[in-house]
Amino acid sequence: MTASAQNRSSAVMQQRSKELDSLDDFPTPPWGTRALLKLLRDLGLISADMTVREPAANRGYMARTLAEDFHLVLASDINDYGAGYPIEDFLMPFDLSQVNWTITNPPFKLADQFIARALATSLNGVAMLVRSAFIEGAERYDTLFKANAPHLILQFTERLVMHQSKVPNPNVAVPVVNKKTGEIEMKKPSSATAYCWCIWLPDRPPVSHSQLHWTGRCRAALERPGDYPKEVAA
Repeated sequence: MTASAQNRSSAVMQQRSKELDSLDDFPTPPWGTRALLKLLRDLGLISADMTVREPAANRGYMARTLAEDFHLVLASDINDYGAGYPIEDFLMPFDLSQVNWTITNPPFKLADQFIARALATSLNGVAMLVRSAFIEGAERYDTLFKANAPHLILQFTERLVMHQSKVPNPNVAVPVVNKKTGEIEMKKPSSATAYCWCIWLPDRPPVSHSQLHWTGRCRAALERPGDYPKEVAA
């Protein structure tokens, strides 16, 4: 039985029903992935002949962006979002081929498990897009960061706008309902949530302190035509 077929079985899906209920559907704007790739290129950590796995591919925004820098992108997801990727449960105990990198936006409640699985199956690097609040907290420090701190953290300077089930264009105003007045107003999409990339380099010695980087003001420079679905301008 292949890994894909195994992961589609009813028994496996029943085992993971609780986790499925916890999955997030917040696609990653392409510029957010490009910010990571720029840092990795600048530091000489990736090359065009490398392979990368994207195990929470969703609608493919990140996977398609990764293909700009990697020779081969192995994209999959536990859910079918209509992008045509194999349906696989990254956390189930089936054999995975080794890749150079694993890069993904994991479900927030399962991020620790995604990190462990990625580190076990990646030769050169693991990069996880997480809320900046992910790096705080005594329990996660004790269970993850104390013994396995990220080598690098890339903090977004400009807010990475992620909305449920879509990638909004932060440059285009859209109609929204004012909760106080009930009136419709035109506003550019925004977010109150801060994000960062946590990056591990399993081919290098562990570190006890992470090296912090900022993206700087890079969104406009990293956006490309076709990154966003068409919106009606104000």
